[in-house]
Amino acid sequence: MRVIQLLMIVLQNWKSLHRRTIALALFSLIGGLSLPSKSAQAQTITFCHLSPEVIAQKEALRQAAFQGNKDAQKKYKTLVQQHAERLEKCRKQTWPRDLAIWLRLYPCDVRKGELDSVMDRIVNRGYNQVYIEAFFNGQVLLPAAENRTPWPSVLRVPGFEKVDLLAQAIQKARERGLGAYAWMFSMNFGYTYAQRSERQWALARNGYGQTSLTAGISKGLSTEIGAVNPDEAFIDPYNPQAKQDYYQMAQAIAQRRPDGMLFDYIRYPRGTGTASVVNKVRDLWIYGPAAQQALYKRALNDKGLDLIRRYLSKGNITAADVVAVDRQYPNEGEPLWQGRNPPVKTAKLSPEQRQAVLQWELWQLTIAHALQGVLDFLSLAASTAQQQSIPAGAVFFPDGNQSVGRGFDSRLQPWDRFSSSLQWHPMSYGVCGNTSCIMSLVKRVLDQAPPGVEVKPVLAGIWQRSISNRPPLEVQMQALHQLAPQIKSVSHFAYSWQEPQSDRDRKFCKLP
Repeated sequence: MRVIQLLMIVLQNWKSLHRRTIALALFSLIGGLSLPSKSAQAQTITFCHLSPEVIAQKEALRQAAFQGNKDAQKKYKTLVQQHAERLEKCRKQTWPRDLAIWLRLYPCDVRKGELDSVMDRIVNRGYNQVYIEAFFNGQVLLPAAENRTPWPSVLRVPGFEKVDLLAQAIQKARERGLGAYAWMFSMNFGYTYAQRSERQWALARNGYGQTSLTAGISKGLSTEIGAVNPDEAFIDPYNPQAKQDYYQMAQAIAQRRPDGMLFDYIRYPRGTGTASVVNKVRDLWIYGPAAQQALYKRALNDKGLDLIRRYLSKGNITAADVVAVDRQYPNEGEPLWQGRNPPVKTAKLSPEQRQAVLQWELWQLTIAHALQGVLDFLSLAASTAQQQSIPAGAVFFPDGNQSVGRGFDSRLQPWDRFSSSLQWHPMSYGVCGNTSCIMSLVKRVLDQAPPGVEVKPVLAGIWQRSISNRPPLEVQMQALHQLAPQIKSVSHFAYSWQEPQSDRDRKFCKLP
């Protein structure tokens, strides 16, 4: 009987219902999805999706409410509250306890009722958290009238200078029982920052004099399916100006009191082709003035400093360099820098033998220096949240910290050394046509995470069909539940993938 009733609703409203609503109706008709579980309490779940008829009812009330119908306003408000209570109850009984979605806002979201529509759609799909992009592509989600950062505001339309989209989105989310996180790019400051003449020295540089704008780098995943991001510009994490700019911006975001702050792009750019692996010092993004000076300060004597300078400038040292440094500083013993404690016998080796040892140790030093820049920048970023008692999380690629032969993945993302006080959000975006490569990424993180770390995997895809050679989300979720039923929180990238029409309408509309 229930199946017949639902089918009749769909047929009667075929022309007026959105295609995704119809899909949800058909999804309801087949009785949802099953996930294996040892608990009898959660054998059959539908991920807390609302039924199509309820979605249609709420949307009709929303439209009427924002057209001024006072009765509809009252009913819509009541229904929103009821759905918030239902969502909370359902998620408490459903795996995972928290399900989040990644969301980008646009200037057109200032239109009356637009944020309500977006947040309603998120609730309709059973999500109880939303990760709102607050800093991305060289733009910041702060009111133009209050923006004291080097980045332009996302909303910079005349007449809307005082509108606080981030604060409004957080409020609209909470009204619906959604936890609202601020999601922020980190070491990727964006193209607009890179164009500021007074900030040129803050950009990361490699040993070929390139920045991420001039080197061949692999673009990050955009919020549009299959698109790339042309706005990536990476900074030197040691640069004091870059650190100050980011700290002040992140503090302003924290003042909006989100339920959490997530820091993305905690890494260096990824090169293309053979450049995706760094295996020599000139490949490293440590040639900015600040990074170089910080590296020189790691020397513990003049011999060590001289060899570091030679290694950085030439890309290697020779036996002749070792002899020259010994002659220049006859009163010193072995070249020293942080972490180097050579055995006594090293001094008795030939110049050629010492050169091989020293060059290898210099390579290890410069790699460690590059990694430490990433870790320090994350610590600085997270402090802006932690000072306000706001949970902080790091977003990373599970394969971004791999060694490759004698080299390393060029992203140099040492997530296995991230603080255990942070939430870990591994972007498990494996592409192989099934779930095996996706789950292997999650497993890699779970195997290396210290006890007590909250791991919150990120999956990419859409419900009910494959996209970009990725299985449907429900298939990925089932595989994840089988792999790690202890996980309590999962997120899906991204709203724009699941609601492409809504995203395009909001992205390309014109404000008056």
